[in-house]
Amino acid sequence: MGVDLKGMTTETRNPRTMQLDQMSELEIVTVMNEEDARVPLAIAKCLPQIAQAAAWAVEAFEQGGRLFYMGAGTSGRLGVLDAAECPPTFGVPQGMVVGLIAGGEKAFIVAVEGAEDSRELAVQDLQSHHLTAKDFVVGIAASGRTPYVLGGLDYARSVGCHTAAIACNPGSAVGKAADLAIEVNCGPEVLTGSTRLKSGTAQKLILNMISTASMVRIGKAYQNLMVDVMQTNEKLHTRAENIVMDATGVERSVARHAIDEAKGSVKTAITMLLADCDAAEAARRLEASHGHVREAIRLG
Repeated sequence: MGVDLKGMTTETRNPRTMQLDQMSELEIVTVMNEEDARVPLAIAKCLPQIAQAAAWAVEAFEQGGRLFYMGAGTSGRLGVLDAAECPPTFGVPQGMVVGLIAGGEKAFIVAVEGAEDSRELAVQDLQSHHLTAKDFVVGIAASGRTPYVLGGLDYARSVGCHTAAIACNPGSAVGKAADLAIEVNCGPEVLTGSTRLKSGTAQKLILNMISTASMVRIGKAYQNLMVDVMQTNEKLHTRAENIVMDATGVERSVARHAIDEAKGSVKTAITMLLADCDAAEAARRLEASHGHVREAIRLG
């Protein structure tokens, strides 16, 4: 029996692009740009739900838990991408944010037939990561009906996790299966049913918000600076110096010396300079403030 996709916003035809195959390149990219502009407006209606998801991520991190993203196809790839970018951006360990895609890592590049239709595969993936009630699981499915995501959400709830679902159809099955539904109605795609377009853009923006907001809230930023950025190449060494300079107003040589004294920690270097203390004292203050630079500076 086939899946009934009728009535889903993501599957309906866009009246503005009925003659898409007769448009010029400029006409195609223009209508795509105009349709893409609708995405942030649609997301704006879901900001309270997105903020709640970020708050649950903070709660998970603060009790030693993890943030899991689960999806298939484009949705899964976007979750894996956001998870992969957290360690270099925020200096968190691998595995603090986990992206699971139906079919495993190989599915990031090549579609794995049938993987998204398996609820059992989702359970196996979460069990292999030893999911606990401290973790937070976010299911991502543009259609809102992906079995892999539904299976993962059901299992996560049975374990006692907070769960959220990101979908691009209102009243979605995944939304009903989760504690929190983030349902963005972006309207029909330019190319009918191609949810890598507006739906994918919406999902990417929401994942950006959840990971960034939660990381900032656990102390991974000072002002709007990435103070836990990993320094894995020459460009990032220079960026670290620039961050210390921007935060403290010192010259590059002073910033470099402070970073070296802090054994490479930008956060410690900033605290040293702004609190006028040595590296050991700065580290003590940061530990006492749970990594929040602004609080560490205030500590006596």
